[in-house]
Amino acid sequence: MKRAKGILASLRLADSSLLLTRTLHSKVTPCISPLLIPSSTTTTTTCLLQNEGCNKYDFMDITHHHKFYFSSIVELVTTKEWSQELKLELEKSHSTTKLTHETVCYVLKKLDKYPLKALDFFNWVSVQIGFKPSLTVYSLMLRILGCEETMKEFWDFVNKMSEDGCYIDKDTYWVLMSNFKKAQLTDDSNTLKESFTKMTRDSALDANVKGVVKVDLMSEWNEDMEKKLGEMEFKLSENALLRIFLALHKRPLRALRFFRWVEEHMGYAHNAVTYNCILRVLDKKETIEEFWSLVKELKSAGHDIDSDTYIKLSRSFRRSKMLKDAVELYEIMMDGPYNPPFSNCCTLLVEIALTNTPDLDFAFRVFNKYEASGQTLVRILYDMIHRSLTTVGRFDEAEKFLDTMRNVGHEPNNITYSHIVFGLAKAGRVEEACKILGEMEAQGYVLEFKTWEIIIQRHCLAGEIDQALNIFNKILEKNIPADTDLLEVLVNGLCSRERVDNAYTLVIEMVEKVNIKPFLDTYKNLIQKLLGERKLKEALNLLHLMKKQNRPSLEEPFNDYISKFGTVDDAIDYLMALRVKKFPPVVIYSHAIESFCKEGRQSEAQDLLEKCPPHIRGDSGILKFVTSPKRKTCAKKSSCKKLITIFS
Repeated sequence: MKRAKGILASLRLADSSLLLTRTLHSKVTPCISPLLIPSSTTTTTTCLLQNEGCNKYDFMDITHHHKFYFSSIVELVTTKEWSQELKLELEKSHSTTKLTHETVCYVLKKLDKYPLKALDFFNWVSVQIGFKPSLTVYSLMLRILGCEETMKEFWDFVNKMSEDGCYIDKDTYWVLMSNFKKAQLTDDSNTLKESFTKMTRDSALDANVKGVVKVDLMSEWNEDMEKKLGEMEFKLSENALLRIFLALHKRPLRALRFFRWVEEHMGYAHNAVTYNCILRVLDKKETIEEFWSLVKELKSAGHDIDSDTYIKLSRSFRRSKMLKDAVELYEIMMDGPYNPPFSNCCTLLVEIALTNTPDLDFAFRVFNKYEASGQTLVRILYDMIHRSLTTVGRFDEAEKFLDTMRNVGHEPNNITYSHIVFGLAKAGRVEEACKILGEMEAQGYVLEFKTWEIIIQRHCLAGEIDQALNIFNKILEKNIPADTDLLEVLVNGLCSRERVDNAYTLVIEMVEKVNIKPFLDTYKNLIQKLLGERKLKEALNLLHLMKKQNRPSLEEPFNDYISKFGTVDDAIDYLMALRVKKFPPVVIYSHAIESFCKEGRQSEAQDLLEKCPPHIRGDSGILKFVTSPKRKTCAKKSSCKKLITIFS
């Protein structure tokens, strides 16, 4: 398969000059810091270094040398058994390049699938080379060793950490606990919990951290606060600072103030470890300006974002829908010596492609940056660009891009056509989408589920409910598992056309036959529609299904309806629908009785109370709503005995 050097040249044939401008020679979107704005031919990192007086080509040579060196270390460790010969080879390589914090993190991340080899490398750099591990490196090693095959080594490492005065941080603890539970390592989970509790209690650093955090959180930042901090006697160590920064993660600007304070007032020289830690704290929308400023400062000081920090930052940005920042961070890392893994490029492109309106500039920036690294371009990268083009309705350009894919050996497949069908349906061109869908099925292609969903949704929006139901039946016939999103689309479509009975039947069948758990909103909307048509029995059936699926109770629509239009027996049926394994809470009874009283139906409220279980009839909170001599003797009346038996 030939390389795709002409990939973007193919796109020059597209009609849209805007797309070409953005993809062929796009400038990186400006960051908060002006030093992070590269030109069309200059990378972000190069710009940073040029502002420090470095030559662009010198930097490229240095970066190339570093990448080659790191790759050689990883290759040596993964392909050879640990031996004296291997150590001599590593030491020979080390003589030409210093092993920094960022380097060690990068190599360990590359070795995370080889825990024993990672441990050998860690021991080599920390014992023979004299590298001093930080809390970050210790935590990374713990996560690598925290698997069933290396539990002995894991616990030995925990003991080593404790001896070195380093302790498990909270984030690492919760990651390990989650992994242990997934692997059903119950004994190790219990031991880890005990060890973490003991470490936290015994840690000399813990008192320092708590003291600083208490002063920091309880006061506004002022001279008095700085004085209190200055009077505190605590060891200003790297690990102590890391724990303080992480403890202040919910107050990122306060963490940054402390970061500055120890530098300005205590003379602490921040290093790669402390810079990377404070970046993890500033990964929020409200502090993104400060984040990029610190990135510039870190680069100017000659440091890099380490691989472990990058993965955490990228994940945080994606979760917060900060795709612009995720893309810019990816570009910075690709321009530096510590390239992100291929999986990160794929994840970014997938995140961009799956947004409602993919930003093509973001997509092509990631794609182009990966291509420029000289790596092999695999199919998924092309697929995500193609999906982005079709999702925003750029079908002519998507067709040109297909030619590019063919030229590098990627023939259209079911995913390719699914993207086209999805895009056409999303654009409201349902007839064209269905035509291609028919052609796909005739050729034996299997359509992606999300594409079926968008076609059904578009039919519903157009009021073509029967067509939507026909397609839904096709899905079931093909044994394609329907999901809650699709059910919600159909229920809303049916209700919008006043076909509430059909929506109700559909939900019942999907729950009972396919074991789907509808969204709470799906239940709520359908119940309100049923009550609006005075169909209490059907609404109560849905309520009972909800309780069996451990969904929260929906009180308000039932109390409103029954108190205005229902009977005491209706209220009893409602309370019974809520009882799956035990009585509903007292507050449920209270609200039901109170709703009758608010509607002026005191007699019904009294009758309902008399038919409730004994523990409800004696509740002081409920009695305040209903006061009548009749209540005192109601328990003896035979008319109540049947209902009391039902509730017992």
